[in-house]
Amino acid sequence: MWATRFRAQRAAERAAQRAAERAADRRAARRAAARAAAVAAPAPSPSSQAPAPAAPAPSGDPQKIAEAMLGSYGWSSSEFGCLVSLWNLESGWHVYASNPSSGAYGIPQALPGSKMASAGPDWQSNAATQIRWGLGYIKSLYGSRCGAWSHEQSSGWYQPHSSWPLRPGPCHPDGPAGPPRQGHRVSGRRPR
Repeated sequence: MWATRFRAQRAAERAAQRAAERAADRRAARRAAARAAAVAAPAPSPSSQAPAPAAPAPSGDPQKIAEAMLGSYGWSSSEFGCLVSLWNLESGWHVYASNPSSGAYGIPQALPGSKMASAGPDWQSNAATQIRWGLGYIKSLYGSRCGAWSHEQSSGWYQPHSSWPLRPGPCHPDGPAGPPRQGHRVSGRRPR
């Protein structure tokens, strides 16, 4: 009789061990599936995740920053002189250049300056952000830096406005008040 009990006890132990092994296998399979799902899952949409830290923005001379960005717009440096002339006239390449008459701001003299927020949250103080916005603006409206410069030379401004004229001033010499006063100096901008 003891042999029957011993066999039954051994069978119960083996069954318990097999059940424990199956449970461990199921847990391992769930962990492996969770890991595989995490690897295969698409990244969360930008609206559902915290913003990733931005790559460090180029710093230094704004003209060098602009020249380094030309390739990302499909441009060579052949028309860089037009951009230099344009932004020399508009802002002198000063990040904080502002036109109190029109509200234009920054290196590209965006009107309003807050438009540049589409290029980055640091639009008020970062030359690279302002330049990125300005180059995109020029490419979308004029196709090239020299196209924008040509428009500036022929009309006195390079930024068309939906409700022209906005405010007469150095950026809008053809506004109702006429051309800007001679010697009028706008912050960060040379007189025309």
